[in-house]
Amino acid sequence: MSRPLIGITAYFEAARWGDWVREAVLSPPAYAKAVEKAGGAPVVLPPLNTHAVDDYVRGLQGLVLAGGVEVGAAAYGEEQDERAAEAQAHRDRFELALARAAVQADLPVLAIARGMHVLNVAQGGTLIPWLPESLGHDRHGEPGAEHVIQVSVSSRLGKAVGDRVEVVAPHTQSVRRLGSGLLAVAWADDQIVEGVEMQGHRFAVGVQWHPERGADAGLFDALVEAAR
Repeated sequence: MSRPLIGITAYFEAARWGDWVREAVLSPPAYAKAVEKAGGAPVVLPPLNTHAVDDYVRGLQGLVLAGGVEVGAAAYGEEQDERAAEAQAHRDRFELALARAAVQADLPVLAIARGMHVLNVAQGGTLIPWLPESLGHDRHGEPGAEHVIQVSVSSRLGKAVGDRVEVVAPHTQSVRRLGSGLLAVAWADDQIVEGVEMQGHRFAVGVQWHPERGADAGLFDALVEAAR
């Protein structure tokens, strides 16, 4: 049986190797390794422009919207918080277009961390630009801090990971208003949304944490199975 092609979104920025410093397409290897282990064939997608989005969607059998710098607030009509990292407008444009095309084509999607925010904004949702100010604490932004996520057992996410999952997922932004067709299916103990999925879609799941870094491959298995 042939392996389904699974696209993985990537960075496009300066990198150093040897004596060279050049712009490069970058993707942490954990994404590709998780896709390959689940039975897929990983393909890294450079965020150059939106011209090839429809071709990617036609040629791929699945998509990982990967993590990275948070989505710029301009993409959902708000002011960029000065405490947030500088937005990468080229990546926002490319990935928002890719996410919309994937949803329209019913292409299986796993949206991780930033990727969950991309999926939400692509569907018309909004984000909390600076979560610590909204909550009055920074527990979500603490590096290495573990917290337990409650998951809806009837959801696709719940079927893949169970009703509770302990994660390390530092983030300073979060879902405010859900995009069209999206349901919240996982929450932190303060009710911050940690997982979403698309109603009526073959497989479109977003999580705030990084399943590619953990030992539980259930979400990547589910993505590849949907892509077959």
